[in-house]
Amino acid sequence: MRASFKNKVYAGIAILIVAIVGHLLFAGTPIEPLAYSPPEAPAMEGALKPNELLKQATLALKGQIQGPEDVAIGPDGLVYGGLADGRIVRFDPAQDVSDQVPEEFAQTGGRPLGLAFGPGGLYVADGIKGLLQISMEGKIRTLSTGANGTPFGFTDHLDVSSNGTVYFSDASDRFGVGEYLYDLLEAKPHGRLLKYDPQTGQTTVLRDGLYFANGVALAPDESYLLLNETYRYRVNRYWLKGPRKGEMEVVADNLPGFPDNIARSSRGSFWLCLFTVRNPVMDFLHPHPFLKKIVSRLPKFLWPKPKPYGFVLEIDGNGQYLRSFQDPSGENLKEVTGAKDDGKNLYLGSLHNDRIGILPMQ
Repeated sequence: MRASFKNKVYAGIAILIVAIVGHLLFAGTPIEPLAYSPPEAPAMEGALKPNELLKQATLALKGQIQGPEDVAIGPDGLVYGGLADGRIVRFDPAQDVSDQVPEEFAQTGGRPLGLAFGPGGLYVADGIKGLLQISMEGKIRTLSTGANGTPFGFTDHLDVSSNGTVYFSDASDRFGVGEYLYDLLEAKPHGRLLKYDPQTGQTTVLRDGLYFANGVALAPDESYLLLNETYRYRVNRYWLKGPRKGEMEVVADNLPGFPDNIARSSRGSFWLCLFTVRNPVMDFLHPHPFLKKIVSRLPKFLWPKPKPYGFVLEIDGNGQYLRSFQDPSGENLKEVTGAKDDGKNLYLGSLHNDRIGILPMQ
């Protein structure tokens, strides 16, 4: 009797193993991945040399918010952040931040990502709702939800020119918020760079075929913008004026991590946020579509995890590294995705963290 029971247990385990293996090898998957051979990650030296400068940042709203992916400094001097629950909140950096509570400014009902102030208020790249404009009274207006007959799948980041023209990214028109790892595994160019004209209300595609189009930042004279392609570890320069208008070139390639948002600094350089450092497992998987299909069939909690690392690079318009601020432990700040400064402090947001960092300018 006991032997019969053991045999049944062994048979059940064998069936379970076969079922799991069969699922990993043959189950349906939402991706059709391509092979991609990433360059070897660069040496962490020079401006990339590890440091712990982000550990010096003061933390605002710690434990009271979740996922302030980007931040923006309003004309009222307050710092705004867009949260995972759809709220946009704000706080006063001139006051003691240790006991401040977030003030709700607006609720988009989606996932507010990129934030930038411009004529008429706050502009929001909402990953679910599209391109939004919010008046200083908190009234929300939808500006655009698609272009050329294709809806936005992942409205991600933006910058606003002096005349109110909005330049923004649709990271992927195939995979939406919560599915960005599928886009990484598939290694196909589903992203777009777009322009919204406030005079006509029209949205134009400036460039498509981008590998997870992410951060957008205008040059001080608005002659060009910088655009990140997260899944190719690079920053592009797209010319808006002059003899090269409409051309795009790579200015920073083979970055040491995954570039997320980018913003112009108060001194005319750019803050480039790296979500995390390079992942050796992903770099190994990329040349092997079959293995990537297997990974896509795993429960998401078993997918390769980003290393908890805080990383912000200051670069110039030619993509040259000027300096970096890091927290290799990720204990104070990790997964930094938004950085803006007011000339005195650098304010730092994060896709998954529960705080906004405040680092005195140096």
